[in-house]
Amino acid sequence: MVEAALLALRAAASRCGAVLETREAPAGDGAARRLGEPLPGETRRLASGWADAVLKGPVGETAGEVVVPLRRLLGAYANLRPARTLPGTRPLAEMDILIVRENLEDVYAGVEWSVPGAAFAVKVVTEAESRRVARLAARLAEARRRRVTIVHKANVLRAADGLFRDAARDEIARTAPGVEVDELYVDAATIALARRPGSLDVLLTMNQYGDILSDLAAELAGGIGLAPSANLGDEKALFEPVHGAAWDIAGKGAANPTAMILSAAWMLRWLGYPGAAAAVERAVEETLARGEATRDLGGSLSTLEYGRRVAGRVACPPRG
Repeated sequence: MVEAALLALRAAASRCGAVLETREAPAGDGAARRLGEPLPGETRRLASGWADAVLKGPVGETAGEVVVPLRRLLGAYANLRPARTLPGTRPLAEMDILIVRENLEDVYAGVEWSVPGAAFAVKVVTEAESRRVARLAARLAEARRRRVTIVHKANVLRAADGLFRDAARDEIARTAPGVEVDELYVDAATIALARRPGSLDVLLTMNQYGDILSDLAAELAGGIGLAPSANLGDEKALFEPVHGAAWDIAGKGAANPTAMILSAAWMLRWLGYPGAAAAVERAVEETLARGEATRDLGGSLSTLEYGRRVAGRVACPPRG
């Protein structure tokens, strides 16, 4: 899948003027077997020092030991997960939404312990992080339909979720007064996604809720194999497909690399190459619209065959 995405990146570099230098670094189950740790020191050094951005493929059962440390290492405080219906796919619901997920706190902060017969996890919520991710959500909403829905469970978790809701509402009102704000309990948000996704624009939510809601939204929009994501910090960013590894098709060349390729396109845009990013996205949409797809979407192409079709259609207007 990463190789398929690199084909599209190389096409964008050669035809659209995107100047990229790439290095590969091990992570995940294979790295753990070969090197004794899923996120080796050299990979950490490249990500935190040399690289401007990281493009990460699925890594396996050690995903939590890779992606969570990487997000912290890069200061990637916001996880952006779009769910948009693409041409040539078979969605369960037509939609175009963006889930903005706080990325460093909540129960995913990993503050947990156990004693005989019981286990505990701390839900970490701070006002500073809640405000920071709310500012980003508002800025993104201004470029869309100017609506943010805050998702929480403050009727039960009055202190933690209440802090997130209140800080987010206040920050959006203060920094983006033209953005409309409403709110949904997380269970009501799942119903809204299934029944009336057109009523939603930007969903701003906490870490765990966002993880679950974004998988649901991706599947409704056409399948999790189509869903890219971005983890944004102030200086660095990490781009990856929403999905993880699929052991039933591993090594068979059957995986759908669309989410990986779209993640690479998003990386291009973040690096300052919007034209190249748009060219890759257009190539994906044209390929899918022609019915050229992997088996999960009813096609017959292998992972790399699909990647070659997309790369072959990457085209930018003449410069000058």
